[in-house]
Amino acid sequence: MSNRTISWAAALRELKADRAIRSPVREERLRASAGLRGTPPLAMSVWRGHSSRRYVVVVQPLDAPDPVAEHPAVVLAVARDERGQAGIIAARACEAGDSGLLGWLAACAGLGARELHAYRLAETAPERAAVAADLTGSAAVTATGVA
Repeated sequence: MSNRTISWAAALRELKADRAIRSPVREERLRASAGLRGTPPLAMSVWRGHSSRRYVVVVQPLDAPDPVAEHPAVVLAVARDERGQAGIIAARACEAGDSGLLGWLAACAGLGARELHAYRLAETAPERAAVAADLTGSAAVTATGVA
């Protein structure tokens, strides 16, 4: 065991600086996804919102088949920079069969989005709107307008 002393003031300054550098909304590695089964294997990730809640999402290419054809979801249009860091272009709280989703995806592609992340664990429309707002920091666009 080491007899080092810790400067708590320096440790707290370092923690505050780290928090200031990191975006409050960010993608985090999902460590347990390596052993997932399926054909093809399911690509998953985790987003941490402004509230510090974690949201597990399924990752798809932007041109994947309609992710809300049968089930509602919070859909995130995501772009990656040259280092592979993900950023949310826009979020949409969708009901099953959302007819405006394809036009929204086309607009997001024009803004640089290349991936679609879908969060399916919110059961009601208000819950989906709250998740989208937590991940974007603003009211999210829904199928019927602004939440």
